[in-house]
Amino acid sequence: MNKPKAIFCWSGGKDSAYCLHKVLSENLYDVQYLLTTVNDTFKRVSMHGVREELLEKQAESIGIPLLKVKVSEGTNSEYEKQMETILRTVQSEGIQHVIFGDIFLEDLRIYREKNLEKIGMQAVFPIWKSDTRWLINDFIAQGFKTVTCCTNDGYLGEEWVGKEIDPLFVEQLPGNVDPCGENGEFHTFCYEGAIFKKKIRFSTGEKIYKAIEVKTDNICVSSSNTKGFWFCDLIPA
Repeated sequence: MNKPKAIFCWSGGKDSAYCLHKVLSENLYDVQYLLTTVNDTFKRVSMHGVREELLEKQAESIGIPLLKVKVSEGTNSEYEKQMETILRTVQSEGIQHVIFGDIFLEDLRIYREKNLEKIGMQAVFPIWKSDTRWLINDFIAQGFKTVTCCTNDGYLGEEWVGKEIDPLFVEQLPGNVDPCGENGEFHTFCYEGAIFKKKIRFSTGEKIYKAIEVKTDNICVSSSNTKGFWFCDLIPA
């Protein structure tokens, strides 16, 4: 049976890794590309702040070609324009499905679906409505390794960024923080697990605080207490 061709929206974090593993294990889609939004000025994954070099090492280890949506202004209009350009290109290769690792943010799902409808493509959400505590525990149990690369200071302070996600991490999370950080409380970099042919080696570097600018497009700020974000620089080995 010919599986439908798809492109996978890859953030580099734990939800993406878990979702991609599910998709590949179930063998329902032929994933042709990974697609990641990169800030072309700083050469880092948008919002996560992970260096482009580490992103490329992930794709190489996974063994699926990487496409990049390059942005510099950080506005929704720029993002949508660049995304549409790439998606129309892959459409010419017979790709009609775009896979996302979103879990429960309804507004984000609607936003993605409406944008894809404009060009006749279909969104797929394989882990939608999964219980996030079960999901993070299963992620750990299956041997995936990930580290926090960004935290939202409305929920988590400097001490939480650059930390390995393990059972103790999950146990110690404040009660108002989703176990998967689905509300934007934290973002991660996944470096080992079933989808990788080899471990991504890196070291943790400087921790940097960035206050929120007036323009916050593409940033999930769901706490009125949020004033900025902590980033931990992950340095390729």
